[in-house]
Amino acid sequence: MITLLVILGVVILLILWAIGVYNSLIGKRNRVDNSWSQIDVQLKRRHDLIPNLVETVKGYAKHERETLEKVIQARNVAAQAKTVGEASKAEGQLSQALMNLFAVAEAYPDLKANQNFMQLQEELVSTENKVGFARQYYNDEVMTYNTAIQTIPNNIIAGFGKFEKREFFEIEVKEERQAPKVQF
Repeated sequence: MITLLVILGVVILLILWAIGVYNSLIGKRNRVDNSWSQIDVQLKRRHDLIPNLVETVKGYAKHERETLEKVIQARNVAAQAKTVGEASKAEGQLSQALMNLFAVAEAYPDLKANQNFMQLQEELVSTENKVGFARQYYNDEVMTYNTAIQTIPNNIIAGFGKFEKREFFEIEVKEERQAPKVQF
């Protein structure tokens, strides 16, 4: 009788442990989803600012149509990205296109002095910082989640619960990985 109670107690403890692990993995997965939605909010803000910035530049830099078209094209691709990998790649290309746009703006002193352009540029830089912080938070949550579902014995429960590894939000454009060159 005592052996049966001990076995029953161990089984109950294992069930409670499995429920605890499962609930913990659900919480981690939800934090990953929430952190991605925070990135998505900032990317949406970025995508909304870009057309206004392009329109402002168009008024001054009529000869730079190709650069402006590349920015709009990159923005549209980024806005349509479905997965984290697609978004990472598209956002890297959009960042590159925006850097080219700001380089064009340097050639137009009147544009650089335009209050609307300066405000849009400042908002975009602020949004870029927010995207960076959100991306870091997302990657931290992904690392915590991926570690939790891959470690023993959590991986057993993760396998039964169909918890899948998540992608990091990584920079795809090689130029963004390199430190900028400063020359005097």
